[in-house]
Amino acid sequence: MTKNSNKSNGLRVAFVTGGSGGIGHAIVKKLADNGFAVAVHYSSNKLRADNIVTEIVDNGGKAISVSGDVANEKCMQEAFDIVEERLGGIDVVINTAGIMILSSIAEMNLADLDKLYHTNIRGTFVISQQAARRVRQGGAIINFSTSVTRTKLPAYAPYVASKAAVESMTMILARELRGKNITVNTVAPGPTATRLFLDGKDKQAIKNFSKATPLERLGTPEDVADTVLYLATSGRWINGQVIFSNGGLA
Repeated sequence: MTKNSNKSNGLRVAFVTGGSGGIGHAIVKKLADNGFAVAVHYSSNKLRADNIVTEIVDNGGKAISVSGDVANEKCMQEAFDIVEERLGGIDVVINTAGIMILSSIAEMNLADLDKLYHTNIRGTFVISQQAARRVRQGGAIINFSTSVTRTKLPAYAPYVASKAAVESMTMILARELRGKNITVNTVAPGPTATRLFLDGKDKQAIKNFSKATPLERLGTPEDVADTVLYLATSGRWINGQVIFSNGGLA
C-alpha cells in the first residue's frame, strides 16, 4: 500500500494521540462517523483502545490502534510508520495526549513538574515534529491547550505553563509550514466533563465550574470534538490560532 492510496480513494486518515481518553475518544468517534480512517493512540489502556477500534470497524469504518510514550521520539516514529503503512498516509494529527497535576507554585513537587513537562511539552514537540514531516498537503495538525491559560486559576500554574508552551509551538509551526497547505491550530477547552477534569473535585467545585460559563453547564467531550472536526475539515482559513471551546468562559 502506498502512502497516497487512501487519499486517492477519498478516504482521509487521522492519527489521534490520547485517542482512548475522554475527549480523544469523542474525537475519534466524530472523525470515524464523518468518513475518516482513524488511528487510535493509547499509552497504557490497550483494551479500551482496541474496544474503540472494534466499535468503529463493526460500524463499517476503518481504524487501528497504536501505542507508545508521546515524548519518546523512537516510539512515535514507529507509531507514525505503522499508521502510514496500514492506513496509507496521514492527513490529520490531533494531539490530545496530556496529563494534569495541580499544585501551588510554592508546594509543587519538582519531580511531578518534570513528569508534567515531559508529556505535555516534550510530547507535544515530538508529535508536532513527526506531524510536520508526514502530514500530507491539505492536512491539519491540532494540538490541545486549556482555557485556564486565560482564567489563571490558583494551583494550575504548572499545568498552564506547559499548555502555554503548546500554544507557542503551534503558532510557530503554522508559520514554519508556509507553502505546504497544512493548518496548525490549538484547541483550548474550558471545563469539560472528563475523568481528567472531574478527578479530585467535590460536588460543589463541579457545580461552581458548571455555572462559570454563560451557558451554565460543563462542556462535553462531544462539544470539543465538534470544534476539532471543523478544524480538520472545512476550517481551512483558520491557521496559527488558539480556539477556545469553552461556552463563553471569560
